[in-house]
Amino acid sequence: MVLNLIEQRKKFGLSQGDVALRLGLTRQTLAKVESGERELTNPEKQALEEMLAAFNADNDGEEELRVNIPQKNLEKFEQVLLYVLEKVGAKPNVGMTVLYKLLYFIDFDYYEKYGEQLMGLTYFKNTHGPAPREFKKVVDAMKEKGEVVEVKSKYFAHEQKKFLPTAEPNLALLNGRELEMIDDVLSRYSDKSATQLSDMSHRDTPWRVAKNGENLEYEHAFYRPDEFSVGAYDPL
Repeated sequence: MVLNLIEQRKKFGLSQGDVALRLGLTRQTLAKVESGERELTNPEKQALEEMLAAFNADNDGEEELRVNIPQKNLEKFEQVLLYVLEKVGAKPNVGMTVLYKLLYFIDFDYYEKYGEQLMGLTYFKNTHGPAPREFKKVVDAMKEKGEVVEVKSKYFAHEQKKFLPTAEPNLALLNGRELEMIDDVLSRYSDKSATQLSDMSHRDTPWRVAKNGENLEYEHAFYRPDEFSVGAYDPL
C-alpha cells in the first residue's frame, strides 16, 4: 500500500498536500504513512481508493507542479537576509557558513511547519552542509546597491567572510508568521559555531538523502528526525 500510494501520487503529479487534503490528514501525517510509520485507517483507505479510482478514470495527463520544487522569491530573500544580518550579523560566529545554515533552517523549518515556501531558495549538498545556489548572485547585487558590505575577519584561528547590513529590511514584505519562524530559528541556532551547525545539518534528512552536489528536496523535510522536526503531527 505504501509503495502504491507513492507511485500513484507521483503518477498523477500530486503533492503530499493534495493527497492529505483529500484523506483528511495533515501533510506531515501522510509523510508518516509513506515512510511506514503509520497505517491508514479503513475509512482513510476507502477514501484513497476512491480518489485513485477517480484519477485513473478521468485524468487529463497534465501533471501539476510539485510544491516541493523550489519557488524562489529573491526579493523576499533580500529582506530576510537583511533582517537576519540586522539581528545576528555582528555576532563573532556568524560568517558565511553559519549564515548558509540559518537560511537553510529558516526555509526548511517553515516548509515543514506550514507546507509553504518562505524564500524557496535552491540548496545543494555541499561539503559543509546545505548551501543556497542563489546566494552569491543576490548578495553581489545587494553590495552594488549599497545594502550590505562584505568584511573579512578571524574567528579563533579561522579566516571568516562576514556580511553586515547597511540598509534596513522592508518588513512589509514579511508577514508575522514568517518573522516568527525567522526569530525562532535565530534563537535556536545563531549562537552555534560553523562546525556545530554543519554537523547538525549533516544529520538532517534532506542533506543525508541527497548526493554530493545534488539539490535538496523540500519534501524530505517531512521525514526529519525528532531533533529537527518542527511540524505538528497527528498521533500514530
